[in-house]
Amino acid sequence: MYEPDDEDLAAEEQAASLKAWEKHYQAERTWEDLEEDETGRLRITHGDKQYREKRRKIAMAAANSHVCKGMIRFLYVVVDLSQAVNEADMRPSRLAVVSGILYKFFREYFNQNPLSQLGLVVTRNGIAERLTELSGSPESHITALKENLEAAGDMSIQNSLEQVQSSLAQLPTYGTREVLFVVSALSSCDPGNVHTAIAAAKSANVRVSVVSVAAELHICRRMTEETGGMFGVSQSQHHLEDLLMAHAPPPPLNEEATKASLVEMGFPQKRPLDKGAFFSGRGGEYICPRCASRVEELPAQCSVCSLTLVSSPHLARSYHHLFPVAPFEELNDAAKLDATNCFACNLKFDRSGARGNDDAPSVCPKCKKIYCFQCDVFIHEKLHNCPGCEIDKAKGYKNSA
Repeated sequence: MYEPDDEDLAAEEQAASLKAWEKHYQAERTWEDLEEDETGRLRITHGDKQYREKRRKIAMAAANSHVCKGMIRFLYVVVDLSQAVNEADMRPSRLAVVSGILYKFFREYFNQNPLSQLGLVVTRNGIAERLTELSGSPESHITALKENLEAAGDMSIQNSLEQVQSSLAQLPTYGTREVLFVVSALSSCDPGNVHTAIAAAKSANVRVSVVSVAAELHICRRMTEETGGMFGVSQSQHHLEDLLMAHAPPPPLNEEATKASLVEMGFPQKRPLDKGAFFSGRGGEYICPRCASRVEELPAQCSVCSLTLVSSPHLARSYHHLFPVAPFEELNDAAKLDATNCFACNLKFDRSGARGNDDAPSVCPKCKKIYCFQCDVFIHEKLHNCPGCEIDKAKGYKNSA
C-alpha cells in the first residue's frame, strides 16, 4: 500500500492553499496551448472548449427565435456590498472583479435592449440603498457604482426586494419587471419574514434572478423558482461574467404577458434651449411631441403626460431579437478550403483551419458565403446581419429597379 511521504504532503498543502484564480490557471495550463505558425504568429491549438461553447450559444439563440420575448424591460440590479465582497478568492478581490464585470454588463444590457431601462440598488449594513432610478444611460449607473463601492456589514434580501418593488409596482404592464441580485454573502440579515417579500414580488409579476459569487443559498434558489427567474453560482471569474451576460438578452415572456398589445410611443425632436430662455425644473434637449415638455435622454417616459419616448434607431436595434441570423454550417471540405478566403475579413484559410481552431470556417446556409470563426461569432453576437445575404438582397433590389 502506497503511503505519501513528506514531499507529497507538502505538495497537497501547497495546492490547497492556492487561491481560486491561481487554481484556475494551474489547471488550465493555457501556455501549453500556444504554438507558432509559419508566419511567426502565435495561435491557440486546443480551443475546442471555447469553440463548442460559442457554437452552443449561437445554436440556442437560433432555437429560441420563435419564442416571444420582452422588448421593453425594467430591470433593477441589486449588488451585494456586504463585507463578504472583500474576500480575496478572486484577484485582486471579489469587489474589483464583480464591479468590473458589472460595468460591462450595463453597456451590454443597453446594447441588447435599447428600449429598456435599468436601475441600481446596493445592499450593505442590513439596509438597501437605491443609487440610481430607472433610466436608459449606462454611464450614469457606472458612475454611481464607482462612487459607492464601500463594503460593510451584512446583506438584506428583504429590504432589497421591498426597495425595488415600490418602484416596479408603478410601471406599465407592457414591460417586464425584473430584479437581478449579485450576491457574495452566505447569509441575509432581514428585519422580518423574507418569504412575505418574495410572495409580494411574485404577485406583482416581478421576475427575480440571482447570480451567486460564493455558494448556493437556499433562500435565493427558492426566490428564483417562485418568481420564474434564473439562478447560477460562479465557478471562476470567466464563469461569473458568462452568468451575468446571460441576463443581457431579453428573456422569454410567460403566457399571461404574451397577449398582443399596442404600446403608444412618441418620437421627440431634439431642440437645444435658447440662451435667453428661462426654465424651471429638469431641462433637456428632447421635446415631447404630445405636451412639448423636455426630457434629458432617450428612451424615457414623459414626466408630464407619461408618453413613452424613443428614437427610430432604438426600434431598429431591437429588431434583430425577433429575426436572428441563422446559425452557420461547419465546413470541413479541405480541398475547397485551400482556395477560399473569409468573405468578411479576407482571411486566407489553410488545412489547419479545422475544428477547434480560431479560424475554423463556416458557411451561411442562405447565401453560401464562407466565414472564419471569429467573423461568424461577430455576425451572430454583434452585427446581427449576414453581409453576404445583405449584398445579395441589395443586388436583387437593384436588378428589379
